[in-house]
Amino acid sequence: MIRRPLPLARFGYAYATAVGFAWGALWSTGRIERVDGLWVFRGMPKWTFGRGGSCVGGCYLTDRNDGPRVLKHERVHQEQWRRYGLAMPFLYLLAGRDPLRNRFEIEAGLEDGGYR
Repeated sequence: MIRRPLPLARFGYAYATAVGFAWGALWSTGRIERVDGLWVFRGMPKWTFGRGGSCVGGCYLTDRNDGPRVLKHERVHQEQWRRYGLAMPFLYLLAGRDPLRNRFEIEAGLEDGGYR
């Protein structure tokens, strides 16, 4: 099944990535690097992201939760941002806080995300 991006999704993805990059650059105290097209900001204070880390556009914000499986999971979230743009946070909230029922977490892989 081919999923076409929503209209203006490219702009929304770019904007979210810019916001994530600025937030990460401001608060990261760890290594910042690009891993397979995803900007990874480590050493973030716990209050600057949700759960074990948060993907905002093409940026992953975390303290130290950056293993290969987690980054694989976050790259799926990056693609979701590309597909939905700025609608992504609203769609994610509508999908619910329970990761075991949230369609975005399920699509990204519950085991890779550390939910199982």
